[in-house]
Amino acid sequence: MKILTKLYPHLLAIFGFVFIATLYFYPVLQGKKIFQSDIVQYTGMAKEQSDFRAAENAEPYWTNAAFGGMPTYQLGAKYPHDYVGSLDDLIRFLPRPADYLFLYFIGFYILLLVLKIDPLKAFIGALAFGFSTYLIVILGVGHNAKAHAIGYMPMVLAGIVLVFKRRFILGGLLTMIAAALEINANHFQMTYYLLILILVLSIFFIYEYSKQRDFKTLLNAFGVFCVAGIFAIGANATNLLATAEYAKFSTRDKSELLYNADGSKNKTNNAMTNDYITEYSYGVAESFNLIAPRLFGGSNNENVGTDSKMYEFMIGQSVPEAQAKDFVSGMPLYWGDQPIVAAPAYIGSVVFFLAILALFYDKRKIKYAFLAGALVSLMLSWGKNFSVLTDFCIDYVPMYNKFRAVSSIQVLLELCLPVLAIMGLQTFFKSDESTILKSKEKALIQTTAVGFGIFVFLFLIKSSFSFSGGSDSYFMENYGPDFVDALKLDRKSMYSADLLRSSFFILVSSGILWLFLKNKLAQNTAIILVGLLMVSDLFFIDKNYVSAKDFVSASEVEIPFQETESDAQILQDTTNYRVFEVSGNLSSSRTSYFHQSIGGYHAAKPRRMQQLFDYQIAKNNMAVLDMLNVKYIIQTDSVGKDYPIINPDANGNAWFVKRIKLVNTPDQEMKALNGLDTKNEAVVNEAEFKSFISKTSFTKDSLATLHLQSYKPNHLKYVSNNANTGLAVFSEMYYKDGWNAFIDGKSIPHFRANYALRALTIPAGKHTIEFKFEPQVVQTGSTITLVSSIVMLFLIVGGLYYERKKSWYSFAKK
Repeated sequence: MKILTKLYPHLLAIFGFVFIATLYFYPVLQGKKIFQSDIVQYTGMAKEQSDFRAAENAEPYWTNAAFGGMPTYQLGAKYPHDYVGSLDDLIRFLPRPADYLFLYFIGFYILLLVLKIDPLKAFIGALAFGFSTYLIVILGVGHNAKAHAIGYMPMVLAGIVLVFKRRFILGGLLTMIAAALEINANHFQMTYYLLILILVLSIFFIYEYSKQRDFKTLLNAFGVFCVAGIFAIGANATNLLATAEYAKFSTRDKSELLYNADGSKNKTNNAMTNDYITEYSYGVAESFNLIAPRLFGGSNNENVGTDSKMYEFMIGQSVPEAQAKDFVSGMPLYWGDQPIVAAPAYIGSVVFFLAILALFYDKRKIKYAFLAGALVSLMLSWGKNFSVLTDFCIDYVPMYNKFRAVSSIQVLLELCLPVLAIMGLQTFFKSDESTILKSKEKALIQTTAVGFGIFVFLFLIKSSFSFSGGSDSYFMENYGPDFVDALKLDRKSMYSADLLRSSFFILVSSGILWLFLKNKLAQNTAIILVGLLMVSDLFFIDKNYVSAKDFVSASEVEIPFQETESDAQILQDTTNYRVFEVSGNLSSSRTSYFHQSIGGYHAAKPRRMQQLFDYQIAKNNMAVLDMLNVKYIIQTDSVGKDYPIINPDANGNAWFVKRIKLVNTPDQEMKALNGLDTKNEAVVNEAEFKSFISKTSFTKDSLATLHLQSYKPNHLKYVSNNANTGLAVFSEMYYKDGWNAFIDGKSIPHFRANYALRALTIPAGKHTIEFKFEPQVVQTGSTITLVSSIVMLFLIVGGLYYERKKSWYSFAKK
C-alpha cells in the first residue's frame, strides 16, 4: 500500500500526459495523420526500400531510387538486434505525432523529479516544456528524428544529475538507458548539442566538488559515465558505424575537389562552407521573440485577419472580400535574419518570468549551470551574427562544422529555462515564515520589475526598427510600395500586440503569486492557476502553427504523390533506367517515388552525385546524364505542365569502352568529364586505382554484349559475351564499402571510373557478372550491438536488484 501511495501521483501524471498528448492531436483518434512535408519527402526516398522490405522480408541497405544510388543507413534502415529501438517503440506507444509529445512530457517530468520537484509542479513543467512552440512546430513539418532526440535529452540529463549526486547505480543505469535511446533516435546534431549542455553541467559539478576537494566522487562519477557511455554506444553500434562510414561518402564530409564549380579556388577544408552552416542564424534582437512570440513577424505564413492593414489595402484595390480574406491568411510577416521561419521559437512569457524568479530567489547553485547552458545556447544560435564565437567553433571545436542551421541549438535554451522556471515556482512555495515572506515579496517585486521592464524597453525602442524583411524587395518590385507599406504596418501592429500580450501574462502571474503571499489564494490554487497560465500561453500560440487542419486522411500521407501523365508514360517502359526531373534539380523525392532518380531529398546527399550535378549536369553536359543511364527527362512547359523527353543516347546499364583516360587528381577526374565520349572512354584516377589498370586500350567488338539480366537494389546480375577482354563501365554509383563484384561466382575487385561509377575488367568469353551489396559494417555492428545489449541487460537486472536490496536493508534498520 505504501508503494502504491508513492506511485499514485506519478501514474496520474503519466495518464495526464497520455490524455493531453492525444487530446492536442485528437484527429489521430479519427484515423487521420498529420501531413508533414519532410516525411512526405522521406516517403518518396524510401519507397524502393519499403517495397523491397515488404516483398523480401529483408533489408536491402541500398536504394537506387535516389541520387543514382545510396545506402539506406540514413533512410530508416532496420538493423539486427536493435533492442533499444524495441524499447523506444514501447515508450512511444501513442499514434504519431502524439507519441513525440508524450515523450517530451515524460522525459522532462523525470528530470524535474530528479531535481526534487514535487509531482504537481513537475507535471506543469513537463507540459510547459512539451508545448514550447519550436518543439510543436518541428512535429508539424516532419522533423521527427529531431523531435525524437530532443524528447530523450531531459532523461539523459536526469541520469547525469543522479550520478553527480552520488546515486551511482540508479543514475548510471538511467544514463545508460537514456543515452542509448538518445543515440537510437538518430539525429546526431541534437545529440551533439546535448553533449555541449552535458559539458556545461559537468563543469559546474567539477567546480563544486573541486572546492570540497572531493575528487573521489568525481572519479566515481566519470567512471560510471564511461561504463554507461560504452554500452549505450555499443547497443547502437550498427547504426553508428554505418553512419560514420556513409558520412565520408556524403556532403557532410570535406570535398576532395580543390576548385569550385565556377572555377574559383576552394578556400575551406570544412565539410560545408561557413555561409552554408550559418545560413539559419538567429538575429541578436530577434532572440526576444523567445518571450514575445511574433515580435519579428512570427513566420513567413501568418494569418493577419480582416482587421489588418493588408486586408484594408486589398479591399482598396477592389479585390473581392472572399479573395482578400484568403490572401491575408498567409502573409510573409517574418522580418528577422533567417531565410525562412515556420514559427517563432517561443518558450513562454510565464516560463521566462518564473525563470527570472529562480535567479532571484532559488538558492540552489545548480541554477547557474542551467543558466549557463541557456546563455551558451543563445550565443551559439546567433551564428554569423556573433561570428567571433561561431567561427572559432567551426574551425576548432571537433565536429561542429558537420552541422548546419545553427539556430536550432536553441533547443538547449528551451530545455534549460523551463527547468529554471519550475525551480523558481517550487522554491517560492516552500515556506511561509515571516522572514522568508519578506524575501519572497522582494524577489517577486524584482522579478516583475525585470520582466515587465524588458517589455517596456522593447516598446520604447520600437521606432528604431525598420520592420523590413529580406523578401521585401521582391514584393516592392512585383506588388508596389503600398503593398510593402501595408506589410510593415501589420508587422508593427503585431510587435506591439505581442508585447502587450506577454506583459499581460507576466503581470497576471505576478498578481497570482502576490495574492498567495497575502493569503488571498490557497497554495495549490495559486500553483494550478500559474500552471494554467503557463500552459495556455504556449497552447494558443502553438495552435496558430500546428492544429487539426494539418491532419489529412491516412491514405494522403501513405500515398503522398499522385502519378502524373508523365509518370504513367515513362512507367510503360519496363527496362532499367533513370529519370531526371529538371524542376526538382536534386532536391525533390517525388521522382524517386515512381522511378529510379538521380535526384532526391536528404540533408546528407551523396557528395559525388551532388558534385556531378554542380560541375556538369547544371552546365548541360548531356554526356554525364548518358553515363548515368538517364533515359527520361521530365520538363515543364510554359503553363507549368510536366512532359517527358526520351534521351535516345543514354548509355544503358553497362557498356564496354575502348580506352581509359588516366588522371592523377579528383579535379582532373572532374575536368576530364568535359567533352568526354562516355560511350568509348572512361576516366580513372591512376593515383587511387593504378593496381587495377593493366592496360589503357581495349578492342571494342561491335558484336559484344553486356546487359542487365536481373535487378534488385542490392543485387545486380549481368551477362557478358565478348570475344575480347574488355573494360566495362556500369551506370551504378561506386561505393567501396559493401559492394562486392563477382564474375562467374568468383569475387573480383572493381574500381571507380568517370568520377562516380563502377568499372570492371571482364575477360573474353561469356560470363555472369554480379554486384552484391554485403555491408561488413552491418555484420560487425550487429555483433557488437548484441553483446552490448546482453551486458546492458545484466547491468540493469543487477543494478535494480542491488538498489532494491539496499532499500529493504535501510527499511529494516529503521
